[in-house]
Amino acid sequence: MVARRAVLHARRMNETTIVATTDLHRRFGEGVAAVDALAGVSVDIRRGEFTAIMGASGSGKSTLMHLMAGLDTPTAGSVTLDGVSLGDLDDRRLTELRRDKVGFVFQAFNLLPVLTAEENLVLPLTIAGRKPEPAWLESLVAAVGLGDRRTHRPSELSGGQQQRGAVARALVSKPAVVFADEPTGNLDSNASAEVLALLRRAVDDYEQTVVMVTHDAGAAAYADRLLVLADGRVAHDGPALSTEQVIDVMKAVTTGDLNPASTS
Repeated sequence: MVARRAVLHARRMNETTIVATTDLHRRFGEGVAAVDALAGVSVDIRRGEFTAIMGASGSGKSTLMHLMAGLDTPTAGSVTLDGVSLGDLDDRRLTELRRDKVGFVFQAFNLLPVLTAEENLVLPLTIAGRKPEPAWLESLVAAVGLGDRRTHRPSELSGGQQQRGAVARALVSKPAVVFADEPTGNLDSNASAEVLALLRRAVDDYEQTVVMVTHDAGAAAYADRLLVLADGRVAHDGPALSTEQVIDVMKAVTTGDLNPASTS
């Protein structure tokens, strides 16, 4: 599996960029209280790739994801998503782009309690005034294992079932990219593995692009690529392989003993 993902990573290195950031800065506060969450980050996210973003608390990983997803505005620098510069969009057009081009999975499942599992799953399309493709909907429901739970409300589902439904909701509109922010943070190990396997399948079988922020080396090992941030800058960018190798990279970043050759 590790060897196969390494080959896929090498192939995707030449594929189309779907999200690009250029010299991205994000400062919070002013004067002596100012904090630079990002201090010049330039990265390309390639279509059909699973990227994990890691870093210590305060490293800027969540800030980077929020800026790439159009949920926040940079202090300086630019973000391009599927060929569109986010800085050129007004609020209405930015909302439309997020609706049409972006899927979100958060640590909190964010399912609406009054809707059934299936109604939650198709909610992005409902908001957009569109109907799901029947075959695609059936494929997603089967993929997330909710075939016998589609009429159940969130309170009747386990945490793992709710998060699998949230992943399906992110995929239902076939977005350009799915952003997942600590998607396994509220799950036990078995449910976490199910959700991560689903994200992996979304990339391998559905050719989806996934960007995941995580603190878990085991979760990052499901990805093709590992980005590690430190003090608002990219400290490592290379293939994500085994859990042990991810841990080694994180240790090297923490101690400042990272071999430059390991960063591509």
